[in-house]
This record gives sequence, C-alpha cells and structure tokens, in this order.
Amino acid sequence: MTGHGEKPLVTEVVVDGRTLSYGDVVAVARHGAQVALADGVLPRLARERAVVDDVVDRQIPTYGLTTGLGARSSYALPRTELDAFSVRTVRGRANAVGDPLPTPVVRAALLARVNGLAGGGSGVRPEIVRLLVALLNARVHPVIPEVGSIGASDLCQMAHVGLVVIGEGSAEYGDEVLDGATALRRAGLTPAALGPKDGHVLCSASPLAAGVSALALHEAGALLALAQAVTALTYEGFRANTSPLDARVLALRPAPGQSHAAAGLLALLTDGELTDPRNARRVQDPVSLRCAAQVHGAAYAALDFVDAALAPELNGCGDNPVVLIGAGDDPTGLPDTGVDPQLPFSAGEIVSTGNFHTPALALAFDTLALALTQTAAISAERMRRLLDPAVSGLPANLSPYGPERSGFAPLVKTAQALVAEIRMLAVPVCVDPRQGADAVEDDSTNASLGARRLTTMLGRLRQLLAVEAVAAAQAVDLAAPAALGRGPEFLHRAIRELVPTLTDDRPHGVDVETVSRDILGSDDVRSTLNALAGEAT
Repeated sequence: MTGHGEKPLVTEVVVDGRTLSYGDVVAVARHGAQVALADGVLPRLARERAVVDDVVDRQIPTYGLTTGLGARSSYALPRTELDAFSVRTVRGRANAVGDPLPTPVVRAALLARVNGLAGGGSGVRPEIVRLLVALLNARVHPVIPEVGSIGASDLCQMAHVGLVVIGEGSAEYGDEVLDGATALRRAGLTPAALGPKDGHVLCSASPLAAGVSALALHEAGALLALAQAVTALTYEGFRANTSPLDARVLALRPAPGQSHAAAGLLALLTDGELTDPRNARRVQDPVSLRCAAQVHGAAYAALDFVDAALAPELNGCGDNPVVLIGAGDDPTGLPDTGVDPQLPFSAGEIVSTGNFHTPALALAFDTLALALTQTAAISAERMRRLLDPAVSGLPANLSPYGPERSGFAPLVKTAQALVAEIRMLAVPVCVDPRQGADAVEDDSTNASLGARRLTTMLGRLRQLLAVEAVAAAQAVDLAAPAALGRGPEFLHRAIRELVPTLTDDRPHGVDVETVSRDILGSDDVRSTLNALAGEAT
C-alpha cells in the first residue's frame, strides 16, 4: 500500500505527477516540506501549451477553451475574449461559504493540484504551476471556505485559489489574513496573467477531495493501528481468550483483512500470558473482543479500497478537456498520454473527458466511514464489558470500592455520545441526487464532503479509543497479570506516566483528553506501537 504506514520526515517533495505518496502530502501539509518540480515537468507543460495555442489560433471549437462552460458550452467565444473569459471563470466560481479550511488542508489541496498539473493533460501555462509551487514554499495560503463542492470538480472552492493567483481574494501569510495582492507582494511574488483555459484549469479537478482524503487515509491507518493496541490492552485487563486469533481458524474463512489484524494483535500480545488461550478467564468472550480481528480486518480492507480509488486521483489528471500529445522525441521522460506515436512531435489534440467525475472515490469514502463506525462501536462495547463484574470478573465499574463508587460508569455516556456522532457522520453521501447547469451536469458525487467528514470522524474515534484505553489501563491494574504483552505493557506504562490509577471518584474527561492528545496523538508512541505490532514504518 502507498500510505498506511509512517514515512520518515522529509524536507522537500519532488513532484512529477505520478509518484506522490500520502506521506509526501503529510510532509508538505503538516510539516511544511518544500516542493520542487521534477526536471521533465515544465518542458512537457510547454509542449501541451503549444497545442492549446494552436487550437486557439485555428479557432477549433473546444469546450472551455473556445466555448463557454456547462450549459453555455455551445456558445462560441470571440478570440479577443478568451483571456478575459479565464478571469471571469475564476471570479464567477469563487462561491464557497463557511469557515476557512485549516491550513494543512489548503496545503494538501494545493499540492494535489500541482501534482495533477505536473503529470500533464491540462494545457495550463507553465508559469501558473510555478506560481502554485511558490505559494506553497512561501506559505501563502489562499483562504478557502469549507462548503461549496458537490464532487463534480471542486470548482467553487478551488476558484478561491485562482483568485489569489490573479492577485485577488484573500490569503493567510505570516499569521495574517491579507488581500491576495498584498499577500503575494509581501512574499515577493507577482500575480499571474491568465491566458485561454488557465482560469478553468485553476478551478478544475478534485484536488481538495484528494488532498483532504490523503491526510485522512494516512490518519485512518494510524488510528486503526492504535485501535489494535488499545484492544490488546483491553485483552490484558479482561484476560481475553485469543483462540479466535489462531491462524488455522482464520484460514477456514479468509475474510478480508482479518488475518492481518489477528497477526497484529498476537504480535502486540507477545511476551505476555494471553498468547496461550489456556490462560484466558473464559472459554468464549463477548463478540466485541472475540471478533475484533474481523471488524478491524474489514476496516483494513476499507483502507485498501480508498487507496485503490485515491491513488489515481492524486497521481492523475482530472481535467476536462485534456490535452494529448504524442511521445515522438519527447525529452521529458514522462509517460505518453495516448496520441498515435507516429504523429510528429508537435502534434496533439484536445479531447473532452469524464475524468473529473469521482464515483469510486466517493463510494470508497462512504465505505471507510462505515468501517470506522464499526470499529468505534466495538470499542465502546469492550469498554462497557470491562465495567460489568458478571462478565469481566473485575470490581464493578472498575472502582476498587466496587458498587459504592461511580468509578468509570458515567464515562460510558461519553463513549456512547462519541459513537452517536461517528454514526451520524457515517451516513452515505455519494447517492444524494444533485444536478446543475440546466441538467447538463446531471450527476455528481459529493466526494469532497465525503472526505471532509472523515476528518471529524477520525478525531472522535481517537477520543473514543482514549476512553477505552483509560478504562483498560485501570482493568490491568485491577487484574494485575504476572506479565503483559509487549504492546499493552508499553501503552499501559505511557498512560500511567500521565494518568494515575483511579482510587476514588474523580473527573475522567481531562484524563481522556490527555491520553488522546499526548499518547494516541504522539508520533513516537505510534511508531513504537507499529514496530511492536510488526507493521511497516
């Protein structure tokens, strides 16, 4: 897989349109890595731009270049209007509303668009791509409102990037929100003059959905690994039966992902007593413990589905129309885009496409949202089982005083509230009917919304795993096993360094937030647990 594991921190990402990884997106978006274009990119863009200029000069009817857009695609534009039409395209589509998107999301979207342009097909002038790279490297971040995309390209949001490119709109620079012209000037940059097609290119494709989901997929992979570690800690406190993790059992019905999840749990439990099922307290445990590998395995399969849908979106061309050029004597080293190789080097054509449409991506986001909900549901149930002495054999509510104290019982309500929020956000969005442009654009996917809600879901899931982790650490203290598995031992020690054992009733919310932020949110903790589970780092 491209992006389920952590990558070493990098200071520069070289963009070629074909090899951008989720780790690269995280490096640029969250850690401020610089961006550079691969050597072959600008020459190829120049070749494609020559095709655009030739079509304009010959006045060939071409969607969005010499004609209008959407319902106005049959309207032929006068040659003298093409530059102004590009500017009007940006201004007329900058219609997003709501709170500004966070800076890492803006940077991820910019990087995704740069990479999509670098791979070829858009016909944009090379100067535009250089300016987008300069925005990233100078940390000039266009203000993009959070609501405006229905998944038929991120038009109404990416147009806000286009505004800054031409010296309009708003941008954050140096911890200030400035008008676009001032932000560019302070960063030593010059607004671009748009030519034919440039305005459409700045608004086109789905870089916001791709960038947000690259960050989300990276975080989802990390959280699923944390869910495994927290589950292993709960196993230790509950004294769970690990026979359902036996590879021979799983081979009898090889459901997607379950063997991977089971192997990870057993690796985390290595060096403890539970790897031998005879040390379990019960012959058969509740489903939330017994079938954790099946649920987490389904989530791993969902991650693979998103990866398969997202990789071509992040490393492909989502423009419409696209510019195709022949291989000929192309010096760039980039792949041929499909024109007959017998055509001369300068030959090319512009073709209408459906590459902007993202049904597989939106469906994958919905699938992952449902898988995260399943993962959340069993986390809350495991926590409840720990509190029940009839099932766990531990003192009621995990209080050393038993039923005379509330213990962790009120925290169950918080867990259930978190599950409720996660479940609400899991409602599928890809089948919501939409149309626009006088029914010419009569289908769209809501991919951007599907990606954006994942960010909220993942934050809530991390809090929920922290709830389970706090309770599981208390269960381990009460069960007092002779030896813990290496994963649970590390996680228990990390928790106890920040959160003391519960002796009498106290507020738990601050403990949960501490574990969520400082332990489950720690890159060092994540890397260590990945290594203990045998995951790639």
